[in-house]
Amino acid sequence: MAGDQLQVLHALDLAKTQWYHFTAIVIAGMGFFTDAYDLFCISLVTKLLGRIYYHVEGHPNPGTLPPKVAAAVNSVAFCGTLTGQLFFGWLGDKMGRKKVYGMTLMIMVICSIASGLSFSDDPKAVMITLCFFRFWLGFGIGGDYPLSATIMSEYANKKTRGAFIAAVFAMQGFGILVGGIFAIIVASSFKAKYNVPPYETDEFRSTPHQADYIWRIILMFGAIPAALTYYWRMKMPETARYTALVAKNAEKAASDMAHVMQVDIEAEQGKLEEITEKDSNSFGLFTKEFLRRHGLHLLGTTTTWFLLDIAFYSQNLFQKDVFSAIGWIPPAYTMSAIEEVFRIARAQTIIALCSTVPGYWFTVALIDRMGRFKIQLMGFTMMTIFMFALAIPYNHWKKHDNRIGFVVMYSLTFFFANFGPNATTFIVPAEIFPARLRSTCHGISAASGKLGAIVGAFGFLYLAQDKHKPDVGYSPGIGVKNALIILGVVNLLGVFFTLLVPEAKGKSLEEMSGENDDDYDAVKPEDVSKVAAD
Repeated sequence: MAGDQLQVLHALDLAKTQWYHFTAIVIAGMGFFTDAYDLFCISLVTKLLGRIYYHVEGHPNPGTLPPKVAAAVNSVAFCGTLTGQLFFGWLGDKMGRKKVYGMTLMIMVICSIASGLSFSDDPKAVMITLCFFRFWLGFGIGGDYPLSATIMSEYANKKTRGAFIAAVFAMQGFGILVGGIFAIIVASSFKAKYNVPPYETDEFRSTPHQADYIWRIILMFGAIPAALTYYWRMKMPETARYTALVAKNAEKAASDMAHVMQVDIEAEQGKLEEITEKDSNSFGLFTKEFLRRHGLHLLGTTTTWFLLDIAFYSQNLFQKDVFSAIGWIPPAYTMSAIEEVFRIARAQTIIALCSTVPGYWFTVALIDRMGRFKIQLMGFTMMTIFMFALAIPYNHWKKHDNRIGFVVMYSLTFFFANFGPNATTFIVPAEIFPARLRSTCHGISAASGKLGAIVGAFGFLYLAQDKHKPDVGYSPGIGVKNALIILGVVNLLGVFFTLLVPEAKGKSLEEMSGENDDDYDAVKPEDVSKVAAD
């Protein structure tokens, strides 16, 4: 393969780990840090929004967001993300990764600030304005998925490419962690400043006027890391693979990478023209040739990401059981509004520190040893086991004496999501498609995942309602036990669809995509069986 490959791409594949690799990880990773902060910080303040804008005078419990409003506030960013993944994924292949990379960041900065400026005395006006800017914030975040993954895969060497892309994605864990820590700092500062009684003591003073600043500060803080990253994103050169294989400028690709790697690289314009004129480098996304070569690959990446996110974002189903079991979050009426923000943020921080972050970094450490296929298969398998172990004896876990075991099972389920398909579904689409379609196909795969997130977070929230005593504002559902059984089946399907995903460990991007090979075969079942046997 090396003989058919451009020298600049061969040099990237064989390069030792250098400073520019870490620079690329930090620049792309800070984008993902911001993405996670912005997407997950809303869960820290939704209870506070209910207390401020939907208080019912004389009611024994604090105000809460109506179910439809809560669904809109929490899901609108996901809808924007899905749209952004498709649009910016396509645009990244048309205009180049670098040009589009700056656009997504500026959208995130502007909309993070605007989300906190939803000023009005009318709750409806505040929620509409908040949802409007959260949608466009999600739109910018969506662009970061395909672009960050594609840029990192095209900069990395083939030996440690999986770890580099996984490290970018692992910054999501730190974004969630910092979101919780910052909310704790803000809530603690307000607690120290204002002596606020619990709701049961004084329903009016329990939610002081100043509490309205808390959620705005938390949402607007997401603009800071995004703004700090913008300069460095604009300093990054375009990836050599885009410049050479898509823009067809061998001289520019060689010049850029020679400067970055500090080595002499020959341009090879003639060889580039030979490569790009091959049939393997001319077919489009909606062609029979793409379907033959990569149709099953795209089916594998979209279905596994969709199924994973249904399970991953369904954690809302039993998060309240986990928190109440450990005593992290007591009943709302026993707390003030500021105390409730503090308690929720502390719970999210502990979960991120103990379960979310370690799972990501296990993947970083082991993905180039175990391979993507094994980690994803293991992750889905363990999630299936733990989901069924939670679901089948669910009445057993509900007993007070067994709640700690329930929490352990819950934590392990999401540990293996992060040390498993939550990371690999992000990595694989950036490695197996041709350069001219790489960002687009990653965007399609990621958008499929976000559709699964919407189903998991909100479809299952309605589905899991008790048959006889649903929560206020919800219709009767099938119950948490039956919902968990369905989630176990969802994870089991993830095991089977993983068989469609090829192993990219130790291979160049061109070898995986078949860009240098006219006789490329799409999915080779024998390759999957070899990987499973290794």
